Amino acid sequence: MAPSNLPESSTPAEVPAPYGSGPAAAAQAPSTDARKPVSKVRIHHLQQAKDNGGRFAMLTAYEQYTAEIFDQAGIEVLLVGDSASNNVFGNETSLPVTVDELLPLCRAVSRSAKRALVVADLPFGSYEVSPGQAVATGVRFLKEGLAHAVKIEGTAYYAETVRAMVQAGIPVMAHIGFTPQSEHSLGGYRVQGRGDDAQRLIDDAVALQDAGAFSVLMEMVPAGTAAAVDAALRVPTVGIGAGKDTTGQVLVWQDMAGLRGGKMAKFVKQYADLRSTLGQAAAAYGADVRSGRFPGPEHSF
Repeated sequence: MAPSNLPESSTPAEVPAPYGSGPAAAAQAPSTDARKPVSKVRIHHLQQAKDNGGRFAMLTAYEQYTAEIFDQAGIEVLLVGDSASNNVFGNETSLPVTVDELLPLCRAVSRSAKRALVVADLPFGSYEVSPGQAVATGVRFLKEGLAHAVKIEGTAYYAETVRAMVQAGIPVMAHIGFTPQSEHSLGGYRVQGRGDDAQRLIDDAVALQDAGAFSVLMEMVPAGTAAAVDAALRVPTVGIGAGKDTTGQVLVWQDMAGLRGGKMAKFVKQYADLRSTLGQAAAAYGADVRSGRFPGPEHSF
């Protein structure tokens, strides 16, 4: 497992779950040290990164294998994003995806990641009606989806929603700037927080923090504005197209690894070309099948 980029914890070590941890944990030999730290990223570790000048990485994940791979690579936070709408279910936007579609993806990620903090997006239409609706949806993601926290999009208007969720025991990451669920009201994919609009983002972020959000994510925000928001907050920030002065950074994994085709957003850096690799592998497999080279004697019983 790759080492974490989070700073050393100054809080007491986490002890094993006092009420048991299910069949898998029960089958293991008991620890000889009841105070041995549990290797699990928690929201207070992200806060320590902010406090100590550390940084953390966040990637989307929607199923078992990427969750396991990213977890073992040392990625601190996995986001089961409503971006699954575009990247799993084939929709053009994030708007059509539903709670019932995201919950199985969330369970797969949460079951497969042993160390990372798993955050689940609340999809469009699942929290806007009232704080009560948001609490009910958040409970489903923690109870049925096994998520550790949830993320909602919105301005200071949602401060009371965040407060109600946090009081119900649901950790909330807030999402400001460009909010994809509001793309129609924002007039499309547009950078937010330019010029005089920067103060609005600062005010939104502070209101959401004060309502109890443990982190604020900023999307498609000028670097200077994002830096000002980060400086105004006690809690850690996460950026996607928001410059380098946030505590964490997040990308959609299919963009980061070069699986998705087409034009990439300016803020995306591709670290691999999986689309070409998979295409070449599939073409080689097809050629071997058609020529009779596969399966060979070594692949037969």
